[in-house]
Amino acid sequence: MPEPPPFSPTVTLLTVGRVWEASFTEALKPLGLTTRKYGLLGHVRGTPGISFSELARRSRITVQSTHTAVASLVAAGLVDDGTAHAGSASSLRVTAEGESLLARAAQVVTRLDTEFAARHPELTEALRTWMTRAASAPD
Repeated sequence: MPEPPPFSPTVTLLTVGRVWEASFTEALKPLGLTTRKYGLLGHVRGTPGISFSELARRSRITVQSTHTAVASLVAAGLVDDGTAHAGSASSLRVTAEGESLLARAAQVVTRLDTEFAARHPELTEALRTWMTRAASAPD
């Protein structure tokens, strides 16, 4: 029988991330959200007036994909583009309905965070420490 591969923190982190991403995806479904749409809504709320180009850069997707996703958010009444006409820069903002949906999604995140912390307290603390260091590191 071959030896198991050596421990890889990278592969382990990717595995843990994928497992919890699947849980997150399932938990968002009843709200009519995907992880991508949730992220886009969060970026728009965090930066009112954000452009499609900046939203695409932050979301790590193409501008074309951003336009498609935002069009569905606009159609659902979650995002407003106050300057939606050819030749002018967009000014995206989350609507009141979008804010309400994000509040419900925050409850989902809180539930998942609580569950994760209960199952993995040491990993939760390690992630908190890493995030604190990353946030305070000079650019």
